[in-house]
Amino acid sequence: MLLLAPGGLHTIRWRVMIIVSSSDWVFWALMAAVFAALTSILAKVGIEGVDSDLATLIRTFVVLIALGIFVLATSKWTNPFSLRPKTLTFLVLSGLATCASWVCYFRALQMGEASKVAPIDKSSVVLVAIFAVLFLGERPVLKDWFGIILVGLGTIVLALR
Repeated sequence: MLLLAPGGLHTIRWRVMIIVSSSDWVFWALMAAVFAALTSILAKVGIEGVDSDLATLIRTFVVLIALGIFVLATSKWTNPFSLRPKTLTFLVLSGLATCASWVCYFRALQMGEASKVAPIDKSSVVLVAIFAVLFLGERPVLKDWFGIILVGLGTIVLALR
């Protein structure tokens, strides 16, 4: 139960507005984390008695339909073949990586506990940092590396029995 002091809800709304207006990417990243967490829980329940590859296909079909409706409803549709070849190539490669990730994730979820599988899956945070340095030329500062190392160590701790 959430108890708020007088004016408390207004303060919460004000703080949320500050977060959203000052850093839109933070809001969307937090929402992605919430939905990723829900994905793990809903998928774990949904894959009982179903082959994980079929479950992944059904999930992908739902994503395709939902995103198609969203893109059309928001008038964001353009011909994908009008995109630059480099853009299209990397989006296709990203899609293939997503497919491989989802297939592996659903298989792991079917065999393991969601509370163990999801954190290991999120060790991708460490790999993203390394790949961003190697391939994108990004240069995280010492504080960032400290956080990345903590995520890696946390993953190891959660994976241990």
